Amino acid sequence: MKPEVQCVYANRPRSVVRSFNMAEGGDFQFDEDEVEDDIPLEKRKKIFLKELRCMMYGFGDDRNPYTESVELLDDLVIEYITEMTKKAMEVGRPGRISVEDIIFLIRKDPKKYSRVKELLMMNEELRKARKAFDEIKYAATK
Repeated sequence: MKPEVQCVYANRPRSVVRSFNMAEGGDFQFDEDEVEDDIPLEKRKKIFLKELRCMMYGFGDDRNPYTESVELLDDLVIEYITEMTKKAMEVGRPGRISVEDIIFLIRKDPKKYSRVKELLMMNEELRKARKAFDEIKYAATK
């Protein structure tokens, strides 16, 4: 029997997006000792299992999909992210990745390109809204 998984985003699979803070200027800095090339995919930590289960359910799979299916998708996602990261490091400044590098790599895929643009615009709107809210909150406390 498969364990029951609570899917918070079951009806909104596109909203399952991990957010993270970028360094000043939209760049990520990577150290050489952080590279996990020596570790086989089977031994790596499964990072996106819960999110992938929820996305699979949102796209019509069973509420509790087979563990093997979810782990396979997790391996594919990790491999894709790793390959894109390596390519982005070759495109831009050595050892750094910027948002522009990722946009450059996906520019010929209209679906990915439009989704990235949409998420970046949404992120900018949220940043402006937070700033306005903080200014109002700050003004009210004076």
